[in-house]
Amino acid sequence: MRWAFLFPGQGSQYVGMGADLYERSGTARETYDEAVDVLGWDVREVSFEGPEEALRATDRTQPAIFVHSVAVWRILEERGVSPEVVAGHSLGEYTALVAAGCLSFEEGLKLVALRGKLMHEAGERRPGKMAAVIGLADDEVRRLCDEAEGEVVAANFNAPGQVVVSGEAGAVDRVVERARRHGARRVVLLKVSGAFHSPLMEEVGEALKEAIDGTTWSEPRVPVIPNVTARPTKDTAELKRCLVAQLTSPVRWTETLYALGEMEVDGALELGPGHVLQGLVRRTLPGFKVAGVDMWEDVERLEEG
Repeated sequence: MRWAFLFPGQGSQYVGMGADLYERSGTARETYDEAVDVLGWDVREVSFEGPEEALRATDRTQPAIFVHSVAVWRILEERGVSPEVVAGHSLGEYTALVAAGCLSFEEGLKLVALRGKLMHEAGERRPGKMAAVIGLADDEVRRLCDEAEGEVVAANFNAPGQVVVSGEAGAVDRVVERARRHGARRVVLLKVSGAFHSPLMEEVGEALKEAIDGTTWSEPRVPVIPNVTARPTKDTAELKRCLVAQLTSPVRWTETLYALGEMEVDGALELGPGHVLQGLVRRTLPGFKVAGVDMWEDVERLEEG
């Protein structure tokens, strides 16, 4: 099978994620134990035991999801399952870069830890929120954001008819109210601690760019589809630029999946906690083969074909 590997972002976490992998796989144990040394705090405890409030904090959530996803990727690699192309949703783009060979696990984890810390602090200084609007066209959601008083933007284009808005709390509330009046089928406030992929994250960019530029990069083994462009590339300069731009730019996931559908792959695997990306693939590319690898039973199921 020629697989695309997809890596989830913030919001996919759950208490207990990775615990069975840690128990069953030496590779997963090595990954988590190495992460503890790099981070200086116990990502195993937060991931396996919670509490949920601690795991939801951006500076803990992002490293925890990243470590889980890398552990899954390493388990598949040692079994000879490798990707033809990779992509990650927001935070997941960092995992995709590790899977593509651009970044080492340690370097990627350091960047993710810094990103989570900076975004957490930015969220405290400039509080905001995010909400998923389901059942309206992309252009309609953009228009509602443009017409709303305050800072609010369309931040994630996740699937046809599913757009996340992000910005100042009052502005997001106004868009949510108007979206309901305009016929949105459903509106869901997201459990995040800041207005990600919006202008409220601008101050994070400079510090993160400095860290990215100071990190050792290698040529990717396979194409990466960045959130910012939704076009596959192996250009490391472009990949670096996209990581910084991603902070305040929308996640073009619908276009990412369309690009994936045009590539020579047989299906996609979501590597990491939850199953959000599998649902988005099914909505965007009906009939496209997709599966998830989250727990040890998923690894066994994949081996059985």
